[in-house]
Amino acid sequence: MTTPPVLKLVKGAAAPLPRVRDLDWSILMARAQDGDANAYRRLLESVTPYLRAHAARCHRNPSDVEDAVQDILLTLHAVRATYDPARPFGPWLTAIARRRLIDRLRRQGRRRALETEFEPNHETLADPSANIEDMTKIHDITAALDRLPSRQREAMRLTKIEGLSLKEASAASGTTVAALKIATHRAIRHLRQFFSGSGT
Repeated sequence: MTTPPVLKLVKGAAAPLPRVRDLDWSILMARAQDGDANAYRRLLESVTPYLRAHAARCHRNPSDVEDAVQDILLTLHAVRATYDPARPFGPWLTAIARRRLIDRLRRQGRRRALETEFEPNHETLADPSANIEDMTKIHDITAALDRLPSRQREAMRLTKIEGLSLKEASAASGTTVAALKIATHRAIRHLRQFFSGSGT
């Protein structure tokens, strides 16, 4: 099976990091692992332009680029304890960035395959006022989600709205897979109660 061109782009060789910068990042990350918040902030500020350049190779839309950068930074935060200060930081960071970008591109591909362009014949009725009920349902769903406890709402956002796998959502949120499963299950139960009229 041939590799899609976009995935080839992600998997291609990244721009080599200057040795001094890689060493600086390694030092900052080691200090961050020891609890130095200032070093961690400096590290994130320093790696962000590098990650943005990486993401721009895969996404044309600036908002997609920024979303991808935030996704990578969240993953970096979730797995920061796994970094070995004895090894170069650049390749470790690049591997995380590539994995997250490939995951995002695959998810986008799956979503686009399911999307249908909206046309007038998709309306419930031709009269626009007849479709107000659909908008009311959307508001009801939003209101129901807003009533969920924060952990359940976050679990629903990651797994059901953004379509992340449990493993991906765990890495992005710093929550265990088991805790995400429980939070998602409880959120669904609460939403069912809300829409059945038994919710408070």
